[in-house]
Amino acid sequence: MEFGYFAMPSHPPERDLMQGYDFDIKTMVWADQLGYGDFWIGEHHTSPWEPNPTPDLLALDGFRNTTNLRIGPGGFLLPYYHPASLANRVAMLDHISGGRLLFGVAASGLPSDWAMFHVDGMSGVNRDMTREALEIILNMWSNDAPYTYEGQFWSASLPEDMFGTLKTWLKPLQTPHPRIGIAGLSRNSDTLKLAGEKGFIPLSLNLGTEYVATHWEAVEAGAASAGRVADRNDWSLVREVMVAETDAEAWDLAVNGPMGRMMDEYLLPLLGAFGFLDNLKHDLSVPDSEVNARYCAEHNWLVGSPETVAEKMEAMYEQVGGFGKLLVFGFDYSEQPEVWEQSMTLLANEVGPKVAHLTPTPVAAKA
Repeated sequence: MEFGYFAMPSHPPERDLMQGYDFDIKTMVWADQLGYGDFWIGEHHTSPWEPNPTPDLLALDGFRNTTNLRIGPGGFLLPYYHPASLANRVAMLDHISGGRLLFGVAASGLPSDWAMFHVDGMSGVNRDMTREALEIILNMWSNDAPYTYEGQFWSASLPEDMFGTLKTWLKPLQTPHPRIGIAGLSRNSDTLKLAGEKGFIPLSLNLGTEYVATHWEAVEAGAASAGRVADRNDWSLVREVMVAETDAEAWDLAVNGPMGRMMDEYLLPLLGAFGFLDNLKHDLSVPDSEVNARYCAEHNWLVGSPETVAEKMEAMYEQVGGFGKLLVFGFDYSEQPEVWEQSMTLLANEVGPKVAHLTPTPVAAKA
C-alpha cells in the first residue's frame, strides 16, 4: 500500500488566498519528507471553498520545495484551455520538475464553472471536449511538423519551420509524456472508463465505500473496450483521514475541526444539491438530513488511532476489491498545523507498516 495526497485544495472562504497557498506548500513538504508518492492538486474557478484556478502554479512551487514528491494538477479542466497552449505549458513544467510532473486531467463538474466558460456540462459536452483536448495534446507531443488536427471544438497545427529559426520544438522531459491521471466521482464514471481505455491512472474521489466499487467496474470496462487489462495497482482512492494517538482525539479533531466544518458547510450540502448523498449511506433508508460530518466519520472516514485506521483501511480495501494507493483528502488545518502534520506522520510511520501487505497482485502475475 502506498500513500499520496489529494488537495482540492480546500480552504474556508475567509482564508487569505496566500495563507491557504502557503499551507498547501507545507503539506507538500511534509508529504515529501514522509515518503508520500503522489500529490494531486485540484482546479476550480467558482468555489470559494476550493480557491485554486491555477494548480500548475502551486505545483511549480511544490517542485522548488521538495525533492522526491511527484506533483501534478488533478486535474487541469480541459474544456477551459486551448489544447495546444496547454500542451506547451505542461511540457515546460515537466522540464522544470525534473521529470516529477504528473499530468492530471478532468472534465469539470461544477455547474458554476460551466456557466463561467459557457460550456454545456448538462448534456455532456464537457466530456466530449475533454476527450478531444487530450487527443490533441498527445498528438502535439508525439508528432513532428508538419501536422494539423481539425476537431469539433479546436484546431491546432505543428507548422513547418519558418525563416530558418522559428519552429515547433517543445516536448515533455518524460518519454513519451508524464503519467496521466483522470479523476472520477459518479457511479460508473465516464472519465474512469477513459482512464481504463487509455491506461491512465484512475483517481477515485471515494466519499463512500459502498458505491466506489463501481469505479473499478468502469475502469475495467474502458480497458476491455481497448483490448487492455486494467491493473488495480494503478488505482488511487481519495479518502478523508485523521490519525491521532487515540480514537477519541482523532474523532474530535476531525468532526469538530476543519474537516467537519468543510463537510457540513460546503461539500455535503453541495452533494445533496446534486442528489449524490445516497452514495455516502450505509443504508438507503437513512434520511439525507442525517448525512453529516458525524455520520461520515462513523461510516466512511478513516478516523482513529493508528490501529483503528489500519483496521478501517483493510476493511475498505477488501470491500472494493483492492487498490494500489490511498490519497489523503486534504483539509485546511493551517491554524493547527501540528494536528495535520501529526496525522500525516502517524499514517506514514504507524499505519503504513500495518497495511503494507495490502498490495494487489500484479496483472502479469495473474496470467
